[in-house]
Amino acid sequence: MELEAEFGSYQGPGMGTPLQVGALVARTLSLLHNIPLVGVNHCVGHIEMGRQITSSHNPIVLYVSGGNTQVIAYSQQRYRIFGETLDIAIGNCLDRFARVIGLSNDPSPGYNIELEAKKGTRLVNLPYGTKGMDVTLAGLLSAVEAYVQDKRYRSWASDQARALSNGINGVHEDEDLITPQDLCFSLQETTFAMLVEITERAMAHVGARDVLIVGGVGCNLRLQKMMGIMASERGGRVFATDESFCIDNGIMIAQAGLLALRMGQVTPLEKSSVTQRYRTDAVHVSWRA
Repeated sequence: MELEAEFGSYQGPGMGTPLQVGALVARTLSLLHNIPLVGVNHCVGHIEMGRQITSSHNPIVLYVSGGNTQVIAYSQQRYRIFGETLDIAIGNCLDRFARVIGLSNDPSPGYNIELEAKKGTRLVNLPYGTKGMDVTLAGLLSAVEAYVQDKRYRSWASDQARALSNGINGVHEDEDLITPQDLCFSLQETTFAMLVEITERAMAHVGARDVLIVGGVGCNLRLQKMMGIMASERGGRVFATDESFCIDNGIMIAQAGLLALRMGQVTPLEKSSVTQRYRTDAVHVSWRA
């Protein structure tokens, strides 16, 4: 049996120094072992991993992570970006909010927000920023952070917040109070509603019925449920994976690299430089018809 081998080099997008280190290692291994080097776009890696794991055919893709928020549809060998964030990414928004209210990074800020949101009982008013198929999240983040300074806010040290963390519900139903759990709940419901809305617009535009959610934030079960309700109302389905494949991993880079290699796409050493702003729609997706 002949084995296919390639070194998938993560060319971008991302932060400069990690990209350069990864590219240097990939070039070195490629030369040492005389194995082809294939430059891979990180976003395309997420999409192809999701398609492979879920066996989804041609869905609208919602790519949500710490650095990206995009609604994508495939057309003519390109992953076309129909909508995206106009400022910060959804994962960045969640991570920054978690730091403001003192949530742990273990195992991840987004996951801890998801857990605390289940205990929230009050939906506070937050800006809802959709513009066509784009979203804006910076103002919403500022607004939810402002509630921490509100006189009605009770920190984790308060009796109300501590009771909610211990699973005791209904502790402030008759009081005009706001807990960290309420803010987690409100942030999730508002931002995810925005993402569902722009995804549905893209589905209507191209006539798609199915949605594939990829990226680290795609692990969130509440996002998957909200998207599932919308998709089912349109007679479609939602495809998603767990944290094994949603979160950044080497397999997704290898998968995208292998697909490109099978089409004869190899990256010459002199063209293997990294690109911090490597757009999803800049990639020639030669392996799809």
